[in-house]
Amino acid sequence: MQLANAVVLITGANRGIGLAFAREALRRGARRVYAGARDPASVQLAGVLPIQIDVTDPEQVARAARDCGDVTVLINNAGVANTGGFLEDPTLGSTRWQMETNFFGILRMAQSFAPVLAANGGGAMLNVLSIASWINRPLLGAYGATKSAAWALTNGLRHELHAQGTQVTALHMGFVDTDLTRGIAAPKSSAEDVVRLALDGLEAGATEVLADEATRQVKQSLSGASAAYLVAA
Repeated sequence: MQLANAVVLITGANRGIGLAFAREALRRGARRVYAGARDPASVQLAGVLPIQIDVTDPEQVARAARDCGDVTVLINNAGVANTGGFLEDPTLGSTRWQMETNFFGILRMAQSFAPVLAANGGGAMLNVLSIASWINRPLLGAYGATKSAAWALTNGLRHELHAQGTQVTALHMGFVDTDLTRGIAAPKSSAEDVVRLALDGLEAGATEVLADEATRQVKQSLSGASAAYLVAA
């Protein structure tokens, strides 16, 4: 799936990885880039079309699918995170909040835009996941669970959308230097590097992109006796 002349819609495109996706899509020659955000006024990048999409709002998602009927590449990037383990959320409020965006948000977008992609020849969907799809530590307990769920969703969508010719690509990476990880003392990739690798993979037809060495090591460990998810940090 080539980005040149594509029509791309990116959720959470006003900052961080989403903004980097918008810039790179323009650089690769996308014909149109819809930059989705809860507040369209927060999108300041020249050359994109800001649109209002809160992925937790079914009406906004449905309206976006109606208004953006020419989309050929959907990038499900919008995500939220709170720190803390499962036992630190006794009311489940934080867990539900993260799941609503990180899992149900992707599902809503997929359900609404699958017919759009089909009508435009199949196209592609890229879901922004995480190294936390496979490992879970107390720092980001509930967040990790949402990304594990989103990985399962992505794998299921890949099979469901195969018949209509839609390519589904999963992007996994460790910490990225964005507002979301501010205050976390750990090695971080740049958003630009992650996005470049992600779109290289998308254009090459990859079903999965592992954007840094730590993620590649964790994925490789999963079939071994010392899988990374069994090892304490």
